Amino acid sequence: MKTKNYILILLIAFSCSMCNSSKKEKEETTSPEQISKTEKHEHKTLSAADSLKLANHHIEVKGAIEFPLQLTVDSLKKMKVAAIDNFKVMGKNGAVKKEIKNCKGVLLKDILEKAKIKQEDHKDRNFYIVARASDGYKATFSWAELFNNPTGENAYILFEENGKPIKNGEMILICKNDIVTGPRHVYWLKSIEVYKVQ
Repeated sequence: MKTKNYILILLIAFSCSMCNSSKKEKEETTSPEQISKTEKHEHKTLSAADSLKLANHHIEVKGAIEFPLQLTVDSLKKMKVAAIDNFKVMGKNGAVKKEIKNCKGVLLKDILEKAKIKQEDHKDRNFYIVARASDGYKATFSWAELFNNPTGENAYILFEENGKPIKNGEMILICKNDIVTGPRHVYWLKSIEVYKVQ
């Protein structure tokens, strides 16, 4: 009788350890894609006061450039201003988050040409550009996207939406030819930073 109980206890312990090890293997083999599907990448809704704290009155253009700039709405208005009609901010699932009937801004490419990227020669093209918001959000572009691709004619720093000044930080960045426009729609724009790929 004791032997039967002992064997039964051993079998139960063995089956429990097998269950735990298979569960652990499942956890270890979960791919990053599966994990990212369950995570939510949504921004918190901010109060008007919190939004105001994040607002910037100028954008700093810095990094691997000849002429660092401090851009304001007034300085953008003195550059070549473009009018953009019917721009939609779309989330990753294709839902329209915001619709802008008309807006005004300056091409990011024109701003970078004014700042003059530090290129050693015409073949020196390995740069990336970071648009940074005061809440820590970032969007990136490559040199080739802006200077050798239709994206260069579609990435703007906006200062006006629907005939009114922009509320969320005075200036925002958009890229109107992205399939999903939300990820590179940067509110509370703080800086444009140019880096050389090492």
